[in-house]
Amino acid sequence: MENLIALLIAAPLLGAAVLLVGGRRLDAVGHWIGTLLSTVSFVFGLILFVDLLGKGAEHRTLIKHLYSWVPVAGFQADVTFRLDQLSMTFVLLITGVGSLIHLYSVGYMEHDERRRRFFGYLNLFLAAMLLLVLADNYLLLYVGWEGVGLASYLLIGFWQHKPSAATAAKKAFLVNRVGDMGLSIAIMLMFTTFGSFAFGPVLNHAGDASEGKLTAIGLMLLLAACGKSAQVPLQSWLGDAMEGPTPVSALIHAATMVTAGVYLIVRSGAVFNAAPDAQLAVTVVGAVTLLFGAIVGCAKDDIKKALAGSTMSQIGYMILAAGLGPIGYVFAIMHLVTHGFFKAGLFLGAGSVMHGMNDEVDMRKYGGLRTYMPVTFITFGLGYLAIIGFPGLSGFFSKDKIIEAAFAKGGTEGWILGGAALLGAAITAFYMTRVMLMTFFGEKRWQPDENGHEPHPHESPRVMTIPMILLAVGSVCAGGLFSIGDRFLHWLEPITGHSEGNSPLSAAAVTGATMVCLVIGVGIAWAQYGRGPVPVVAPRGSLLTRAARRDLLQDDFNHVVLVRGGEHLTRSLVYVDHTLVDGVVNGTAAGFGGLSGRLRRIQNGFARSYAVSMFGGAALLVAATLLMRAV
Repeated sequence: MENLIALLIAAPLLGAAVLLVGGRRLDAVGHWIGTLLSTVSFVFGLILFVDLLGKGAEHRTLIKHLYSWVPVAGFQADVTFRLDQLSMTFVLLITGVGSLIHLYSVGYMEHDERRRRFFGYLNLFLAAMLLLVLADNYLLLYVGWEGVGLASYLLIGFWQHKPSAATAAKKAFLVNRVGDMGLSIAIMLMFTTFGSFAFGPVLNHAGDASEGKLTAIGLMLLLAACGKSAQVPLQSWLGDAMEGPTPVSALIHAATMVTAGVYLIVRSGAVFNAAPDAQLAVTVVGAVTLLFGAIVGCAKDDIKKALAGSTMSQIGYMILAAGLGPIGYVFAIMHLVTHGFFKAGLFLGAGSVMHGMNDEVDMRKYGGLRTYMPVTFITFGLGYLAIIGFPGLSGFFSKDKIIEAAFAKGGTEGWILGGAALLGAAITAFYMTRVMLMTFFGEKRWQPDENGHEPHPHESPRVMTIPMILLAVGSVCAGGLFSIGDRFLHWLEPITGHSEGNSPLSAAAVTGATMVCLVIGVGIAWAQYGRGPVPVVAPRGSLLTRAARRDLLQDDFNHVVLVRGGEHLTRSLVYVDHTLVDGVVNGTAAGFGGLSGRLRRIQNGFARSYAVSMFGGAALLVAATLLMRAV
């Protein structure tokens, strides 16, 4: 059975190789090859999942060693895979949701002449993410981590003929390099501290290391997570990444890239449990980002960018939960899985709307689409209800648990984190209701494009709506199924551990407060966007609104602090190099040059001068000898 672990990765990796190397002869069937091999990986995952269910909790870890990667004295790097409850959860999410996105892409990319290459990149993305979550050591995880970065760069910039797409891909790549440096440094610190970077030696002996070293490792792992999961301060790439095809957005936001940071922190839980300062930093980053992303999502008229702000916020919830330690690890992963269903459904629904609206993304030019696109409306609506935490749907069970866990942290910290999570719930209800109302309700607002072609909204083909329907089922049912008998908690607890914490509020009180926040958010959105017509041109808005449209000035901050700061630093270094370094080097050279010029005058070619020099030297030697004897 362990051999299937390697095949999980091999199937999409084979698809990537075949599609990217096979050439144009595969253009007619390449999309089906990519979808088939993604589905094969999902089937292998289901077989392994059933096998794990048949084992006791203490025997649900499978190790598959393929070969020694770097076998040298004192440094052993192996290609070894670990399948346990945590990695199994990610395998099913990656391959299951990923396969549905592949199927959807068959219809969405139907008229793209480079469709075969697109599916090759999708397969590569899945293979890299599977390697990341199945690796048994941090160095192998790093290979998958970089593979995910490469695949995202290729897919975000897939339409590279658009300057905005090429720029967005480069931006995502560069911002993630900052986070990747954090993971690289963390691995180096692990090796110097534990003599290994394998999960076993590092996580089992984390308590034996000094708190200072563990804090440094934890902060570097957090930096890595901020890059991949678009958390403050490395969040600026996520909104621009919407320039890629919509299935890419769904894959990045639901099943692959942005979930990697959450996995890294939860997998490294033993390190953070022994480093409270690093753990506190994780919770702060999560709390700040969940509010940051929610505020940004409130002001976006681009439907995909509004959902991107939502993803930033929801991943913030997961990072917050992961920072709570054993109180929140399970709920961070639970929300990650439920979010995978409803966020993938929301993005595919947005793509369906764009498909029927000539690729228009401005929600102010939608309106009344529920009658033209009933399947898209229903599936998108169920995803909307799930993400705002409507009772009985997936988000209600997973996000409420995170809010409860935040209060369970106890003390002032618990009140602050719980309050931030509740505020985020209210803002989430507002911006997602805004998206629903502007897109599917009200009067139609679409207009002819620059060529005079007016959109003719229509429902998407079945190859696109079937994945949307299946994801909508997950949006409705997943959270409830996980919560029956605390199934999900008991499934992950042997790996993540669990603690109830010490909440000052009962679960009913937290649920009641969350429902009040939900109603307030929906009510404000209805008052602003549901009672009257939505203007086609956005009003100027308040100072906060204008800042939110500019992503709360994150790019402006980066430009002033990093770009201009880097320019000033470079100029300063150039000045020091020219004046100090070059001055010393050139001054030394000039000094020796001047001395050589003066000494050269002694070599004038006249015998009488040389005779005098010899006579003078001999006289000095004789005088020195007589002086020494006299002394």
